Amino acid sequence: MSTGESSAAGRTVFSILGTISFCHFLNDLTQSLIPAMYPLIKTSFQLTFGQVGLITFAFQATASLLQPLVGFTTDRRPRPYSLAAGMLSTLVGIILFSRVPVFSLLLISAALIGMGSAVFHPEASRVARLASGGKHGLAQSLFQVGGNTGSALGPLLAALFVLPRGRKSLEWFGIAALLAILILSNVGWWYKRILSKVGSSHSHRSIGKPASHPKSGRSLMILLALIFSKFFYLASLNSYYTFYLINRFHVSVRSAQIHLFVFLGAVATGTLVGGPVGDRIGRKRVIWVSILGVLPFTLALPYASLAWTGPLTVVIGLILSSAFSAIVVYAQELVPGRVGMISGMFFGFAFGMAGIGAAVLGRLADATSIVTVYQVCSFLPLIGILTGFLPDLGQERRQGKRDEGHIMEIEPAR
Repeated sequence: MSTGESSAAGRTVFSILGTISFCHFLNDLTQSLIPAMYPLIKTSFQLTFGQVGLITFAFQATASLLQPLVGFTTDRRPRPYSLAAGMLSTLVGIILFSRVPVFSLLLISAALIGMGSAVFHPEASRVARLASGGKHGLAQSLFQVGGNTGSALGPLLAALFVLPRGRKSLEWFGIAALLAILILSNVGWWYKRILSKVGSSHSHRSIGKPASHPKSGRSLMILLALIFSKFFYLASLNSYYTFYLINRFHVSVRSAQIHLFVFLGAVATGTLVGGPVGDRIGRKRVIWVSILGVLPFTLALPYASLAWTGPLTVVIGLILSSAFSAIVVYAQELVPGRVGMISGMFFGFAFGMAGIGAAVLGRLADATSIVTVYQVCSFLPLIGILTGFLPDLGQERRQGKRDEGHIMEIEPAR
């Protein structure tokens, strides 16, 4: 049976899920090299922590602002080959970042990479749901774990390959982006075939009844608050964990990068677990445990020794990262038929919070100390209490969504 036929039969198309996850890996691998380069960039350009935060902000702001717009547009008119086009922007950005001589051009390069993410994530998330066969949490986790794995390997590759050879060696990672462009062109062909099949079918209309507007609006606001808590905290580790280790414990840059790699590896593992567990026990329970359950560990981190800092950040990464897949799928179930818009909204907001968090926390580190950043951020998981106000969507809706499968979610909005 062909891939398209398997999909149309409502089966999980693991070949497509694996492909889109691998492309997510390549996408986020190239992007994660940027923050991994911060210690070298800070020294060579003589930057403050605030200026380092602005690099992250330039990347995250373009991704944040454009992703909901891309998702809304492609809900109405899906564009199968936009995935490859988005990766082209990432390719240009990474090559420029490896060579530009002034800080302002660094910001433009980072913004181009952010534009690539803005195009890639909403449509790639739609492809993952399209190939899910109704196992939406599993599909979202498989898609996410590719990105998290790429993000985890970036700092390690930077420590082993880029730092010894200098910033210009970044351009070699343009090969990863070029490979992703070629693969995504093929995925776009598969996606286009499925769209043609949907266009000639009358069996793809969603059977899920959308939640009432007041309930959906309130619940989406709560979910966005939880995203704020998660990604603002993660910004403290993604952007400043290496500086924290170097300044407080006087470890080498390479050792700090390896610590960051271990933390990001824990994030990837937690992401893989969160989606399928949400399919089985309910997404609200996963969100509860992931956001609020991490609080004791974040409170302990700023006061821990070096020997305990590593294990604590691993536990934090495992627990906190399990929420995102559950949150995205929960939101998609709240607003059926708007996969692109919801995916773009939540990926965009997550990127935005990470960017704003990096800029704000950089200013805080300049004004106080890097340790103060982690003391302040340790209370953010308290926002997880808001999970109690989320409605239980019910076994009927989850079963209904599983039965309808993937194909109903891509009907263009009318």
